[in-house]
Amino acid sequence: MATMNISLPDPLKEYVEGRVNQDGYSTTSEYFRDLVRQDQKRREMEKLNSLLLEGLGGETIEVTPEYIERKKAELYARMTGTKKSGS
Repeated sequence: MATMNISLPDPLKEYVEGRVNQDGYSTTSEYFRDLVRQDQKRREMEKLNSLLLEGLGGETIEVTPEYIERKKAELYARMTGTKKSGS
């Protein structure tokens, strides 16, 4: 495992030490590794969301409770082989 040294102002150092103690981390290194992993996941989700939005393209729709109910009914009809009402 590689080593990395960082410098923090005293208030940040105290904050980190408090988080380590309160959240049950065994070391500050464990805390920072967790922060980096969380950042990696967040960035991956941002990228995925961006790609999904790009792939959707086209017209945006407003998702209302009525829309959700209509989509549920359509899905139920497809799954059961019944005809949708109003078709």
